[in-house]
Amino acid sequence: MPLPFKFARSIPALLVWFSSLYLSGQTSQHGTGTISGTVVDRTGAVVTGAQIKLNRDQQTPARETVSGSDGQFAFHNLPPGPFQLTIAATGFAAQTASGNLQAGENRNLLSITVAIAKADTEVMVSPATNVEVAEEQIKVQEQQRVLKVIPNFYVSYVPNAAPLIARQKFQLAWKTVIDPVSFIVVGAVAGVQQSQNSFPGYGQGAQGYAKRYAASYGDLLSGTLIGSAILPSLLKQDPRYFYKGTGSKRSRILYALANSVICKGDNGHWQTNYSSIIGSLAAAGLSNLYYPPEDRNGARLTFENAAIGIGTTGAINLMEEFVVRKFTPKNSDPTKQ
Repeated sequence: MPLPFKFARSIPALLVWFSSLYLSGQTSQHGTGTISGTVVDRTGAVVTGAQIKLNRDQQTPARETVSGSDGQFAFHNLPPGPFQLTIAATGFAAQTASGNLQAGENRNLLSITVAIAKADTEVMVSPATNVEVAEEQIKVQEQQRVLKVIPNFYVSYVPNAAPLIARQKFQLAWKTVIDPVSFIVVGAVAGVQQSQNSFPGYGQGAQGYAKRYAASYGDLLSGTLIGSAILPSLLKQDPRYFYKGTGSKRSRILYALANSVICKGDNGHWQTNYSSIIGSLAAAGLSNLYYPPEDRNGARLTFENAAIGIGTTGAINLMEEFVVRKFTPKNSDPTKQ
């Protein structure tokens, strides 16, 4: 039996180890075994006088013993089979331990820790996982509206916000594209295009407006899903803008502009925003499928639209950094409330 390293400098443990060697040699000849251990509290101090009850099968009578001044106990000459120990001590909550004793085995349970009993019900609170923290944080983000109307879901006012999992990235994207304000903005864009006769291949009248509306909504849908959900999930990048709010005006301007081409990874490190850049190119290329043939210009239109998208992101970031927060009521960190 190897010497347990954790107890190598513990004299009581050494005594238990040596006695277990002896008992193992003695009992193995008869096929019976031994169960031993030491009762301690959460500080590691031994518990004297603890009542230890050993239960076997229904046909085998229960056996009891008491922990000694060194907290140790032992049951000898035990036949093989399953067992359950119940440890009870004054001022401590009852503790149980179970297992299956093999023929001739010396089972040393080492330290059995008992917790101090409480009069009231003890509620065990475990630390929240990153996913749970992120869930609470995006609930706040989904309530962020400029002037209480315009969605401002993709801005985090928590600088060290928990990373989003793929499901949460799609949730945020879907929340954006189905928001009533998004449909209204798309309608306004289509109306301006109609009044300026942009994309004349769509024509005029209700049919022309419907085509422009569908195209504008297609831009929103593809750009949001590809650049803010699909690619960020695949590339493990965060699609949100993280509000800086500190430092000189120049540093904040540079930060806002840089965030049109860089982003936080799910690992918390800054990196090239491939999700946004490739997403802009993909959405622009996809738009060639539904814009009028005479308004398509192949690769040039794709790169022009992508460049416009990146430039627009930079301008929006500047607004977010210096203006929008003042008009966004709910922008706190839910984990600090």
